[in-house]
Amino acid sequence: MKSPKIFPAAGGTRWWLPVLVCTAVAALAQTGQEVEQSVSAAVDVRRQTQQTQDLWADQKADLTQRFRDAQAGVQWLEARKQAQVVRVEVLETCVNEMERRLAEADRLEASLQDTLQVIFGRLQATVDQGLPFLPEERGFRLETLSAELAQPDLAAADKLRRLLEALQVEAAYASTIEIYPDKIQVAGEILHADVLRLGRVALLWMTPDRKRAGVYDQGSGVWVESPGAQKRRIGLAMAMAARLRPIDLVALPLGRISLPEGIRP
Repeated sequence: MKSPKIFPAAGGTRWWLPVLVCTAVAALAQTGQEVEQSVSAAVDVRRQTQQTQDLWADQKADLTQRFRDAQAGVQWLEARKQAQVVRVEVLETCVNEMERRLAEADRLEASLQDTLQVIFGRLQATVDQGLPFLPEERGFRLETLSAELAQPDLAAADKLRRLLEALQVEAAYASTIEIYPDKIQVAGEILHADVLRLGRVALLWMTPDRKRAGVYDQGSGVWVESPGAQKRRIGLAMAMAARLRPIDLVALPLGRISLPEGIRP
């Protein structure tokens, strides 16, 4: 601070002292204001700094919590990822097994058609070479089954089911007896007769007037007429099958049996 200049006056040399005191007081007042301003500025800076620190502390705490949450989330996701990896491996194993089964099913389905045809051929041969009972019913069943086996759009499972149904019906004939009307040829003569089927063992016949009776000879494959004594026993068997008389033992003419090819009696 520059010192005030003192000029001598005409009235004496001590007049400047009051001026010097005033000047000093003014200088001290200005210095106090500057100090006050400096202190106030320092306080403001300190307050702003404290606010900034408090704000940063809050942000730091928030960021720390978010970081911990993120770490926990990462650990949870890693566990989930590992579980999903195991699940994917299991599913891939299942898919591979299903693909193997589908390939095996396709192979079996391709070979099943040939197997069904072979079984159907044997069934048809059994019907053709066996006793000729219910020819229309059994022929229609075989004809329908043959057409179904030839359908390309019919599933192999349905074809197998229908073939098994036909086999079941044919097998059921072995444990049943029945009487049905039919037209047969005996020694070149066409007769209307009642036919008694004894399972798959024998076919007996008798005219409605009960005057003629006979049996189907499997050995020769023709219908033959039986003599009087056998005709009576056939009549008794017909009556028992129709539940017109009690069941009893009766000796019946069964004719000759037909052996498969390659087997000698």
